[in-house]
Amino acid sequence: MEAFLVSTGIVALAEMGDKTQLLSLVLAARFRRPWPIIAGIFVATVFNHAAAGALGAWITNLAGPDVMRWVLGISFLAMAVWTLIPDKLDDEDTKAPRLGVFGATVVAFFLAEMGDKTQIATVALAARYDAIVGVVLGTTLGMMLANAPVVLLGDKVTKKVPIRVIHVIAAAIFAVLGVVALISG
Repeated sequence: MEAFLVSTGIVALAEMGDKTQLLSLVLAARFRRPWPIIAGIFVATVFNHAAAGALGAWITNLAGPDVMRWVLGISFLAMAVWTLIPDKLDDEDTKAPRLGVFGATVVAFFLAEMGDKTQIATVALAARYDAIVGVVLGTTLGMMLANAPVVLLGDKVTKKVPIRVIHVIAAAIFAVLGVVALISG
């Protein structure tokens, strides 16, 4: 349960102001059909984070506990710094193939999430916790908590949420996890 709750909270906070959240806003403005967009975000996130979680579990099995402690500690500290750097949406992330609203969202969101901080966080969380299902469910819920309101409410949400404060909180959580990983052992 801890893996699920920590994963949900970290990803929901880390996603605020992230390029995939900006992509959600662009898709909502472009297509004006929120439910296929939300469904597409969900499907893309499940596949992306399941792959990331599997990678994290594989890395855990490959490396010994001492190596993993250092890798995780440094990874979480790096995530803390990365979270403080605002994302910008690339023009290529807004181009949608002719697959309909749902298909365009799945493709765009899956590709935008590749190598993104929430995907890297999923790898690290899956490596940290021996609960891949809990991590993937949690990170997916975190993505949905951050992106569904943006799709449904559009720029009303982004104007009222203090993005910088949320980034600092998320960075602090990553930093605490990094320090705890480095000193535990």
